[in-house]
Amino acid sequence: MEARVESIVESIEQPKQDDLSQLVSLLDQAHQSLAQHWLGDDFVIEVLLASIIARGHVLVVDVPGVGKTTLAKCLAQILGLDFNRIQFTNDILPADILGGSIYNANEAKFTFSPGPIFTDFLLADEINRAPTRSQSAFLQAMEEGYVAADGVNQPLSNLFTVIATQNPIDFDSTNPLPEAQLDRFLTSISLGYPDVDAELHLLGDYGESTKHDPVAILDKDSVVALRDACDEVHLHADLARYIVTLARATREDPNIKLGISPRGAMHLAAACKGYALVKGRQQVIAEDIQQLIPPVWNHRLLPRHGRDNDSAHAHELVQNIVASVPVPR
Repeated sequence: MEARVESIVESIEQPKQDDLSQLVSLLDQAHQSLAQHWLGDDFVIEVLLASIIARGHVLVVDVPGVGKTTLAKCLAQILGLDFNRIQFTNDILPADILGGSIYNANEAKFTFSPGPIFTDFLLADEINRAPTRSQSAFLQAMEEGYVAADGVNQPLSNLFTVIATQNPIDFDSTNPLPEAQLDRFLTSISLGYPDVDAELHLLGDYGESTKHDPVAILDKDSVVALRDACDEVHLHADLARYIVTLARATREDPNIKLGISPRGAMHLAAACKGYALVKGRQQVIAEDIQQLIPPVWNHRLLPRHGRDNDSAHAHELVQNIVASVPVPR
């Protein structure tokens, strides 16, 4: 009887394992396709993919001209997701983002007209240029997954993902996101400039090749399945304790005014699960945690001395903490 039960369990588990292997293979193909259309740091692509399958949003802090829009648009196309872009300005209103009620003369009633936030994949360009009221309305909807209009909650896409951008150089007429809003982004990254070979490639054949949009490697159902698979990635209890120990160390460090919150620790665990899946694994390892700490935690830390937005200082502080905490074996 026991042998029969084991046989039935194995017959159920094998198709699930085969489906997962196929999904991971498609994820790797998506990775390779994006690398052909955006010539930059491969780790950036891995963090983006990990963030999306971990159900997170991404903040990109970088100067103009490094390919933020290209990266976001190509990624949405490769994942088979609907894409919208909002250019935030200093006069944008919440209704310009969320939508609102419009009077329908034919039906003699008000009906909800959805704004550009109603999509799967949204590029929120230069979010720090928006008035604080518009920022708050957008980020609240991003966090809660719906837009409240006339007492009715209008749900966003179950795949809703935001890539928001900020220019770290131009601070004129801007409203930098406060710490509570920054904490809502799973990861924060900088794309950086391409290396010499990549930049030369941009001036040559690459410009011709990118006139063609990338083909979809995944579809919406595949992205949902990957998110479900991400939830099942194993995080050993010792590694969970390692994350908590690191987070608590940031709160106790005298050089840090604002350390990592419990949500920040949870976000690191989720990002590591996504990253493990991107790497083709079903379990998190200690190296995943160390790799993901900068993009997940640097934007959440507030150093006691220096500028509040000094990411380099925050990075140095958190790396000192990582070096001081023993790694589980």
